[in-house]
Amino acid sequence: MRIGVAGVTGVVGAYVEQVARERGHEVVGLARSLGVDLTTGAGLAERLVGVDAVVDVTSIATQKRRDAEPFFGGVTRTLLEAEQGAGVAHHVALSIVGIDRVPTGYYQGKLHQEQVVVAGAVPWSILRATQFHEFAQQALGFARLGPVSLVPRMQSQPVAAVEVAQALVDLVEAGPAGRAADLAGPEVHQMTDLARRVSQARGPHRRVIAVRLPGAAGAAMRDGGLLPVEDGPRGSLTFDAWLAT
Repeated sequence: MRIGVAGVTGVVGAYVEQVARERGHEVVGLARSLGVDLTTGAGLAERLVGVDAVVDVTSIATQKRRDAEPFFGGVTRTLLEAEQGAGVAHHVALSIVGIDRVPTGYYQGKLHQEQVVVAGAVPWSILRATQFHEFAQQALGFARLGPVSLVPRMQSQPVAAVEVAQALVDLVEAGPAGRAADLAGPEVHQMTDLARRVSQARGPHRRVIAVRLPGAAGAAMRDGGLLPVEDGPRGSLTFDAWLAT
């Protein structure tokens, strides 16, 4: 099978490429560094020739709805239009568990992305996953004050990014499935605790201060709004095992 991967240069995208190739699939990377602009569609049609399915794991570094919605909506429409023209039979999108319960700007952008996929003409699958183990390290850079990192207090059930990639390739191989069961990791943690452990184990040994984010979004994060509410697939790689590698 020939699989296009939008966002192939990111953390999950790189794993999707690795897993797909290990299973004998051909991977076509869709990224600006490979000559494709997903915001304008430049170079996209040529790359989709002969592609059977597209996996979208694109992202944007923002928490503002006015940036997130246009990005996710625009990239998704561009992909779907090009996929329809190229005869791509399956669009697989990665989303996030709890985005309909935690009203942040980024999550509203992801909700908009899901709506565009569902309304599109290309048969689809959507996988919602919890935060990745790697999120704990990223959180150290969200807000810095000298040697101190301010990390939001939130419950999380993190999953290994490689296991998310495996689930995405599973969906590609199975064919359009609509909304798949939510994927989460094996354990529930406080994100501030995970950030401290990453900082101590890998550096830069920053002091982590837990912050209570204000408003409905902050309360939802603290109360488990980002945790799965139904039974579903669970990753097997614990945070401890991930950190050890």
